[in-house]
Amino acid sequence: MEDNASRFLRSLCVNQSELMDGSCTESRRGETRPGRRELEYSIRILLYSVIFLLSVFGNAMVILVLVVNKRLRTVTNSFLLSLALSDLMVSVVCMPFTLIPNLLGNFIFGPSMCKLTAYFMGISVSVSTFSLVAIAIERYSAICNPLKARLWQTRSHAYRVIAVTWLLSVVIMTPYPIYNRLKPFQRADNSTAHICTLNWPSEAVHRAWYVFLLLVLFFLPGVVMVVAYGLISCELYRGIRFEMNQREEAKAANGSSTWLGRSEEEGDGCYVQLGKRRASVEMSLQAHSASARVDRVRCTSSEAKLEGKKRVIRMLMVIVAMFFICWLPIYSVNTWRAFDRATAVRLLSGPPISFIHLLSYTSACVNPLVYCFMNRRFRQAFLSTLGRCLAPLRTLRAPEDEPGTTGTSLSKFSYTTVSTVGAL
Repeated sequence: MEDNASRFLRSLCVNQSELMDGSCTESRRGETRPGRRELEYSIRILLYSVIFLLSVFGNAMVILVLVVNKRLRTVTNSFLLSLALSDLMVSVVCMPFTLIPNLLGNFIFGPSMCKLTAYFMGISVSVSTFSLVAIAIERYSAICNPLKARLWQTRSHAYRVIAVTWLLSVVIMTPYPIYNRLKPFQRADNSTAHICTLNWPSEAVHRAWYVFLLLVLFFLPGVVMVVAYGLISCELYRGIRFEMNQREEAKAANGSSTWLGRSEEEGDGCYVQLGKRRASVEMSLQAHSASARVDRVRCTSSEAKLEGKKRVIRMLMVIVAMFFICWLPIYSVNTWRAFDRATAVRLLSGPPISFIHLLSYTSACVNPLVYCFMNRRFRQAFLSTLGRCLAPLRTLRAPEDEPGTTGTSLSKFSYTTVSTVGAL
């Protein structure tokens, strides 16, 4: 009886490795020593709790900042708001309904929640992926074709794209409420438990579905992001080479000028220093102090832009790397399970697939850090919003000492500069 129940559970527990359905039970519960099983449970609960709290806090803060600060309501930030909403859904809907049934060995939420949770899991993951693609395309257009991008990159256009993104996700994930079922099974102790699983009409449909998800939600978005951010990096790299050549030419021109020496106090190579004689230096400094300051500011600004572009290229590499690190394992497992179910279930049931799910959910807390908190303007707006939220608690501070908002200093993103792609 125990062997039959175990085999039946294994045959149904395939959906534990499914991206939008983490409701399956652990089929190898009786095969693990109690002490080891408790340690695995503790580690999973701890990791899921940390990722859950970071995701909820990070995305909630992104939503709050973008809604409160009117000056941050730009085209890209509209997509970031949609991304934060979908990532918040991933955290709230996916993680609890993945972890709790897995730990209990039973889906305890009923047949209606079986359909709804799987459906909303699919929508949230789909919107999150499509939002990343939309951000990549928008940034490519703004950086590589800024003149053309100004003609169509408006907030109204962004709202239409976001609406299409959500509508498309709602339509794509309709198989989940249609085919998801709550099925009973007999445990080894003769008690009855339930699992929430997809009941496909045929094996061919089952395989076609996972190939479809692999292409639409991973392969094609990954290709678009790699190409878009690769072209952006090439454009920024050309800008870096141009600025470095300009600096080399400026240094050569400065070296051929008539000044003969450098002052130990002021010689930094940023602007042309004047004559060597003390009297000439004093008079020249008074006459040309304004132009010297301008040259110094120009040099500092050029160096800042150069360093900013390098940071942006590194950040784009991080974005692409994190997308593949977070999502490649789960989509690979899904496709593997669709074509070799027995081996995948035997090797991945229980803790392995639980940690693979956790890795995919990590993207929900990574996205706010990469796309928002790495941006200097967003950090300023975040501190300003946090200060306003905490202001009522500061009863001892005089009204005139209350911190003002930094909204006036937070100009809209100009996508013809390096700050458009999240420069610090």
